[in-house]
Amino acid sequence: MRYSQYRFSFYLNASHAIYINGELGDSHPHTWEIVIKAIRSEKGMMLFHEVEKKIEEFLEPFQNRFINDFEPFDVLNPTLENITTYLLDSMDDILKTIGWVVFYIEVSETPTRSYIISRVENNIISELQSENMVKDIIEQSFSEE
Repeated sequence: MRYSQYRFSFYLNASHAIYINGELGDSHPHTWEIVIKAIRSEKGMMLFHEVEKKIEEFLEPFQNRFINDFEPFDVLNPTLENITTYLLDSMDDILKTIGWVVFYIEVSETPTRSYIISRVENNIISELQSENMVKDIIEQSFSEE
């Protein structure tokens, strides 16, 4: 049985500084790579540019800026883990408005360091045993609103 998913990649050039033992470290830049995998909740014609436009508009205020200046990172430590969680929640909320569910995000702050959050066991939706599981992911995601 086959299951379809889409993979999108985005890049964000932004700096941040994290708190270590209560002390703010030095500001330093990254080219963050953001990869999301998403499922469409509807069948039919898919316009990729709709997804890309929504996410790029969301990321634009952060481009070439200091992440610590933005909510929630003005009070939340902008670690790789916290940034990834924030991006997943925000992107999922944004894409739900056009019928998508984000089930996976990978954020890399360097080519060798990433943090991943997945809503699907084993990170591989194509190996799901039941079509009902895919429907459950979509239904649960939209019922959390």
